Amino acid sequence: MRIESIQAIPGVSGFFFDDQRAIKAGATQRGFAYDSPPKTAGFERVREAGESLIVELELADGTVVTGDCAAVQYSGTGGRDPLFRASEYRPVVEGTVADALCGRDATLFRDNAETLEAMDAQRSGGDRLHTAVRYGVSQALLNAAAKARGVTPTDVLAAAYDTEPATEPVPVFGQSGDERWTNAEKMLLKGVPVLPHGLFNSVEKVGRDGETLREYLSGLSELADALGSEGYDPRFHVDVYGILGELFGPPYDRPEVTDYFESLREAAAPYPLQVEGPMDAGSREAQIERMAELREALDSAGVDVDIVADEWCNTFEDVRAFVDEGAADVVQIKTPDLGGIQRSAEAVLYCDGTDIRAYLGGTCNETVTSARACAHVALATDAAQVLAKPGMGFDEGFMVVTNEMRRATSGTAATAGSAVAGDSREARSTGGGSDD
Repeated sequence: MRIESIQAIPGVSGFFFDDQRAIKAGATQRGFAYDSPPKTAGFERVREAGESLIVELELADGTVVTGDCAAVQYSGTGGRDPLFRASEYRPVVEGTVADALCGRDATLFRDNAETLEAMDAQRSGGDRLHTAVRYGVSQALLNAAAKARGVTPTDVLAAAYDTEPATEPVPVFGQSGDERWTNAEKMLLKGVPVLPHGLFNSVEKVGRDGETLREYLSGLSELADALGSEGYDPRFHVDVYGILGELFGPPYDRPEVTDYFESLREAAAPYPLQVEGPMDAGSREAQIERMAELREALDSAGVDVDIVADEWCNTFEDVRAFVDEGAADVVQIKTPDLGGIQRSAEAVLYCDGTDIRAYLGGTCNETVTSARACAHVALATDAAQVLAKPGMGFDEGFMVVTNEMRRATSGTAATAGSAVAGDSREARSTGGGSDD
């Protein structure tokens, strides 16, 4: 089954682009928007409507499959590609990308995805295509391979990477946005395995001495006791966007820091706790050094709190560096930032055999199409947890990701044989398909 044509249509995403630098610097919020001027290149205001680029890929039999180009909410910072404008990249997808992929065998997902990944930069300012372009087009390629083979995207990925996919949905991580109490109640009532994210992205939200975060975790624990059903044992996961680094500063192996983390553990008890992005050290090398320092200090002090890599952990190479240095208990794999969706699968699998778990994340600023594709990556690689997305309302994203995994796992056994057969052709065409 050959790829006949590719077209792109500007669309919207599930949330907004936010200028993280401006927000962390104290941008004034008025209602939902911000009054302060932007600080990151490409932004015209601190909060802008999110954009996507819908990719439609037509196969030789007339079937059309889709993928959505999307970028993270906090674009243009922390080593990420610049702000994504759909209109700028539409001609790239319909021109250079289409020229490279049309006529190729749609069943050879990994081969096609790597061809896309290796293409030269077009308007992104980097050394490759903008991550959003690689992300969206690779989703379409994954769906094309699944359609051409008559299997699920999970089957395609599992065959391409020789994995045993999960037989039941991977634990879903819900994000609350600023409605951290109301949405946490929803999550607890729905039995969400990992919650609530919390959006603690300013000193005001965390507290000048970290007291607001501690009080929130204590209240959340009480709420979980009250609302959780029998046998429900959620994991708490809060994202602090580097704010703890602003409160304490380096070094992070001193008692003042470990004692604070112990106070967070006590507040969350009896539920396990993981804290994402405790500091932002300004570069990948510095971030790895500080995260490893904190992780070792917490371990030595017997503080049972896991730390999650986020800032400066964007690309596959970044994930590999954090894992190699043991600089986290969990690494977030921010799917749009890795480019092709196959790179997210590879990043999850790189954690296998280590003591670091893989959280298949992403952003609220994605789409239903990209979220569904990521659900298949989570299943094929058996990730530790997967983000509920898109949007910040929680319910919709949880529904999208959970239902997609339930659909996929209900049909995996029936289609596994076809997937393996299809991948055998791909493996021969790519010399076994090993990238690293």
